[in-house]
Amino acid sequence: MGSSHEGGATVAASDSATCEPTRLNIATVLPPSEAFAEGEAGAIALLVQRMADGMETVLGQAPQGQPFSGVRFVPVKPLLRPYSLSKRYALAVAQRLKYIKPDLIEVHNRPDVALALHGLLPNVPVMLVLHNDPCSMRAARSAAEREKLGCAVAVVAVSEWVRGRFVSQGVKACVRVLPNSLDLSVLPPRPAIREKTILFAGRIVADKGADAFVAACASVLPQNVGWRAEMIGADRFGPASPETPFLAALRPKAQAAGIIMRGYQPHASVLQAMARAAIVVVPSRWAEPFGMVALEAMACGAAVLVSAHGGLPDIVADAGSYCDPDTLENFVAALDRLVQDGSLRQQLGQQGMHRALAFDTATIRSKRLALHEDIVREWQWRGTFQKQCR
Repeated sequence: MGSSHEGGATVAASDSATCEPTRLNIATVLPPSEAFAEGEAGAIALLVQRMADGMETVLGQAPQGQPFSGVRFVPVKPLLRPYSLSKRYALAVAQRLKYIKPDLIEVHNRPDVALALHGLLPNVPVMLVLHNDPCSMRAARSAAEREKLGCAVAVVAVSEWVRGRFVSQGVKACVRVLPNSLDLSVLPPRPAIREKTILFAGRIVADKGADAFVAACASVLPQNVGWRAEMIGADRFGPASPETPFLAALRPKAQAAGIIMRGYQPHASVLQAMARAAIVVVPSRWAEPFGMVALEAMACGAAVLVSAHGGLPDIVADAGSYCDPDTLENFVAALDRLVQDGSLRQQLGQQGMHRALAFDTATIRSKRLALHEDIVREWQWRGTFQKQCR
């Protein structure tokens, strides 16, 4: 169906995912900051585009270009009223939903919008998908807020780490886990012999461990002739990302270490680089809610070296190596071991590709459909959500 211009693994879903569930009329609501178009979409919009089926309607602010094809998209313009942006956005979405008449409203990453829609359309179940730490989000920061949220809407987390954050501080709520997906069918081909390249791909910021990567490579590269290191990314997503003080300070250090900084690259180019590189490093200091870069690298056959922060261990498990980005000696030892041990790299590459199969879009889409069915059934039975998962 074409576009309409009308005015990230444990999956705690039903075991009935192997059966074809009933197709429901789903309305998926993007965060107000996300654009549903090629070259404009963030991580959440890209995931929604991968996961959507023919019965689904995606709602969000109008992009500058053409919305993604193959998915019904309805643009939403926040109303001009004396409320917050999230409230005005929810009101505008609710107006559209009255005509769409969904069986289920799926809201991404905005507890405040999910609660507002629950209040505006109390007869329709709302599912909230959390991609980040809920304890830092409006309407979910306190334990009391999360208790209220867990009774009003069906909460779904993209990783066990995000689920754990929601139920922290003794919160009793049913939080299901449905991981992000990756379309394995569109990945670039892998060469028979991988390049002796150590790759960093992501935002060039301290939280992602970009400076720790440079320091580790500065120690490892001189001892391993024939190897090189590359960094793909900028401070933000997009070609217009600014030159920050952090980047300006890091560039001479990277140059001295012989590291090539390629700047922002389109997602397809990043995947191609991962398919060629022998090692992909994800040294995040920040607690990654999911770890999509690590999953993409595993799916592309690279040996991955990651920190143990956030949801990265949930994704990588034993299919990668681990390092402490804030302990240079540990980081250097872990990286040097991968550089020198080709058999280990090959083993981890094979294990990573096998593990990535569980996150394929076709598999996760089937589980998502079954989860929708479970949530609608539970809502029809109680008109609210249980505090404990069945």
